[in-house]
Amino acid sequence: MADDGESLTGSSGSRSGGKPKLPRTPSGETSNGSPANITNDQSSKSLNEESPLLSPTLNEDEEEGLIVSRLVSDSHDDLTESKSTWYMILLTISIGGLQLAWAAELSNGTPYLLSLGLTKSLMAMVWIAGPLSGALVQPYIGILSDNCRSRWGKRAPFMVVGTISTVLSLLGLSWAREIVGGFLSLFGADRESEGVKTTIIVFAVLFIYIVDIAINTVQAAIRAYILDCCPSHQQESANSMASRAVGVGNIFGYVAGYINLPKHFWILGKTQFQILCAIASIALTSTVTLSLSTVRERDASLEAPPATSQAGLIAFFKQIVKSIRRLPPQTRKVCEVQFFAWIGFFPQLFYSSSYVGDIYVQPYLKANPNMTPVEIHELYEKATRVGTFALLIYAIISLATNLLVPFLIQPTYDVAATPSDRSQKSYTTSTERFTARFLDSLVIPWLTLRRAWLLAHLIFAGCMFSTLFVRSVGGATAIIGTVGISWAMTLWAPFAIISAEVSKRDALRRSRGINTDASDDQAGVILGLHNMAIATPQILATILSSVVFKFLQKPRGTPGDHSFSIVLAGGGISTLMAAFLTSRIKDEVDLPEGYVEEGSERPRRSSEGALVRSNSFGGLQY
Repeated sequence: MADDGESLTGSSGSRSGGKPKLPRTPSGETSNGSPANITNDQSSKSLNEESPLLSPTLNEDEEEGLIVSRLVSDSHDDLTESKSTWYMILLTISIGGLQLAWAAELSNGTPYLLSLGLTKSLMAMVWIAGPLSGALVQPYIGILSDNCRSRWGKRAPFMVVGTISTVLSLLGLSWAREIVGGFLSLFGADRESEGVKTTIIVFAVLFIYIVDIAINTVQAAIRAYILDCCPSHQQESANSMASRAVGVGNIFGYVAGYINLPKHFWILGKTQFQILCAIASIALTSTVTLSLSTVRERDASLEAPPATSQAGLIAFFKQIVKSIRRLPPQTRKVCEVQFFAWIGFFPQLFYSSSYVGDIYVQPYLKANPNMTPVEIHELYEKATRVGTFALLIYAIISLATNLLVPFLIQPTYDVAATPSDRSQKSYTTSTERFTARFLDSLVIPWLTLRRAWLLAHLIFAGCMFSTLFVRSVGGATAIIGTVGISWAMTLWAPFAIISAEVSKRDALRRSRGINTDASDDQAGVILGLHNMAIATPQILATILSSVVFKFLQKPRGTPGDHSFSIVLAGGGISTLMAAFLTSRIKDEVDLPEGYVEEGSERPRRSSEGALVRSNSFGGLQY
């Protein structure tokens, strides 16, 4: 973890003018990585001079300082004080940029492969690339980044390498027809021959795997980066902000997929998919650059060297098995829920646009059963945009859920930090007091994060069952849009529960002076195992989908094909099991007796579960 390893007395001491001693490492440094001869006063002053996005603790004039483009994360107070909304946005914006890459693949990947000549049954097997890479790549990247001791931080090197790889592979995938056809034409091959078409399909499938490996590398690093750079008492808020960033990324991605891009952005490519991949590449590069340049990780080279371990594939799998056995209890239960939930979510993500598009083309195919291949291609191009519009509605509803629901939910996994000097004088005006009371009144006492997640599973199952009966584009769009509620909770709840448990466990471990490499696993490995619980059921869902398509699909351009509805409804059955398992998760993270969080006293919850208001995350600090 990127959190510092000192006790909390230093935080209050630095404000009061005292200079409590920090424990020394064998290298003669204090536990926060600073040289032993630097006092806490100096460290606090340096922090407030260089990190104006954090709550200032000096005079009134400095509290009004402008936001600058650099944050330093090597000070004692940096990971104990509450972060501002701007900090949260900059921390999580990179995952929003990454979502554009996912959106390009999810909304246009299936139609693109079908346009190359791939059958539905083979296409389902191609999409196994995502689950396979997620199950193996993310835990591996988690282990590597946990053991990384780069001066740039543990996660940044993997974010950079993964971003570059994602951009190159997206562009290679979208230009597969031109690259392969152009290369083979140099040797006299006909671009319309079956051999060239088969080669193009093989090339595109290869790049699907490369894209998924690269995207999973970035995602593993970003998720751990968010956990590392956020205080333990704001993990629920950080993951809520991350889900909002994903929602915004989805909207931009689906808007881009819906409009006629070649007409407006012809300079970026010749086809819809080429331009969409170019836009996603630009968005990912810019957001990752913005996050890394403003929210800096702690210098990992100052940490103790990682424990020596054997290299190789066998050692990797031994490490995975060992880590699975010692998963924290709440995280283990979340992984069980995710296993069944993602049997349903995987086909919904990949086949929603095709499901809506298939409904759109049915009346045209029935009215004109003798359409030419060119007419069929143009019809399905329009159907793809209609399906993408449904995903746009889905993304808008998901973002609206991300914006509204955090104000309605009773906070359960965030621990309130001791108010800083700034938050203690926050509500001095009647407007601020009214705002605080109003936000308090929005909270539904019985609606905890776990219960909201359970309801989301039930909504998802109901929507998937409805696909068997709905045969209109408007009704199908409404179904997919409603699923956005479930998707918003899926992006927030499991990560918030896991992050809260891991972050608080690490805070406890540091307060007891235990080396972070001495026991248990760090954020990278645990989040990687969580992704295994997401990715493994996707492999099962892919195989089951392929079987359904094998027996029920009809040739492209033939009316009466309802195979997508059968696949989506099957996922709803599995989600009901996920809802049952969610009911077994506790509403609070159990910690050992006597635990005191860094920067705070253990709060006593009132029966009403009152909120602590501050200037952080949307006016809410849990």
